[in-house]
Amino acid sequence: MVKAVLFDLDGTLIDTERIYQIVWPQTIEHFGYKMTRQQALQLRSLGRPFAPEKFREWYGDDFDYHEAREYRKKLFEDIIKKEGISLKPGAKEILSYLKDRGILISTATATDEERTERYLKKVGLFEYFDKICCATMVKEGKPKPDIYLYAADKVGVPKENCLAVEDAPNGVRSASSAGIKTIYIPDQNDDEDEIKGLYYKKIGSLLELKNIIEN
Repeated sequence: MVKAVLFDLDGTLIDTERIYQIVWPQTIEHFGYKMTRQQALQLRSLGRPFAPEKFREWYGDDFDYHEAREYRKKLFEDIIKKEGISLKPGAKEILSYLKDRGILISTATATDEERTERYLKKVGLFEYFDKICCATMVKEGKPKPDIYLYAADKVGVPKENCLAVEDAPNGVRSASSAGIKTIYIPDQNDDEDEIKGLYYKKIGSLLELKNIIEN
């Protein structure tokens, strides 16, 4: 029986992954390098220490990941100030559905706590969450299982009674390795071949979660 649902944020509940796919290549170009679309896709939900390691692999030991990340954050904030943040289809409806049924709701996101809370408040979703759990609160980020184990512990629900909802391979790997049934909703790219066998179900939208929970 599902007693808690643990949600990734970017690309799962809010339509921000498409922005990251714009601003990461722009950032890398600003520092005199190039980033392909495939490289940008690999960064989805990639947490510490794995993101800095990836950049050193691509651009060498002298590349300053933290300086680049701060520049990328500025570009991102400039865009959302102009355009706002859009919800993924069915986001508010599925959270309301879960809340009405007494199913606990938490984030399990690579985004830090300040921005997670700010973004959720900006799009009117914050009130639905019982817990806010971010990879900055654990030792290692996605694709390691730490954030999902932490989120399950914080909501006080055995992992066998949790569902994880993810949009990208690093997140699916994280939730799956935590032993949590993972719902995969592809965003930006369908990486099914890369993570086949790791997720419980692949669905087309958040609203399809209702059928999984009810059945």
